[in-house]
Amino acid sequence: MSQGHGVGPGPDVPIYVISVAAELTGLHPQTLRTYERMGLITPGRTGGGGRRYSARDIDLLRSIAELTASGIGIEGVRRILELENQVGALAARNAELQAELDATREVMRQSRTTANDIKTVPLPPSRLPALRRPAPSQAVVVWRRGSH
Repeated sequence: MSQGHGVGPGPDVPIYVISVAAELTGLHPQTLRTYERMGLITPGRTGGGGRRYSARDIDLLRSIAELTASGIGIEGVRRILELENQVGALAARNAELQAELDATREVMRQSRTTANDIKTVPLPPSRLPALRRPAPSQAVVVWRRGSH
């Protein structure tokens, strides 16, 4: 099943009918319907309402089958899938933040290089009030006599 330049459909394209999905995963079609009712999987739908599963759906169903075969209950499977999704989201966010940090470091590196090549010009005095720490001689110490 290739399109255009010899590249097949992407992993999220819903192309497999329920009988093929069941065969590919080793699960009964009724089990696939049950998993859908439980919210573990959400297959695509045709205009007539028929279910269509993507390659990513097939991988997810295989993971669910492996977990249940190893003795994990369906609620445990649901929690594992939620945690895997959270880990994936955190890893993606971490990668975004790392890229942002790398870009910031590069800008800082370039600005230091540029600053060394440019004569420094003093900035005009700020109109904002300066915050000053009180001198040690201005400190007030209050002693209270305790009752004995």
